[in-house]
Amino acid sequence: MSNNTKTGQKPTYEVFTVQNGAEEGKAVWTKIGAAWPHKDGKGFSLKGFTLGGGLNVHLRALEAKAEKGGVE
Repeated sequence: MSNNTKTGQKPTYEVFTVQNGAEEGKAVWTKIGAAWPHKDGKGFSLKGFTLGGGLNVHLRALEAKAEKGGVE
């Protein structure tokens, strides 16, 4: 886990994968991890569950480029 989360802190979000189920129109939601907001409020740390261990992902908010009006 990154230094953006405190040890023992509970996640504020659950992470799921969603797939079409056997019945038409029925989605199957499978929990694959959890997420915590970064202290600066500009992203999240995700901890995913895999067969071979854990997967860590960090999401950061896009920042607009002032000169082009777009995102980096």
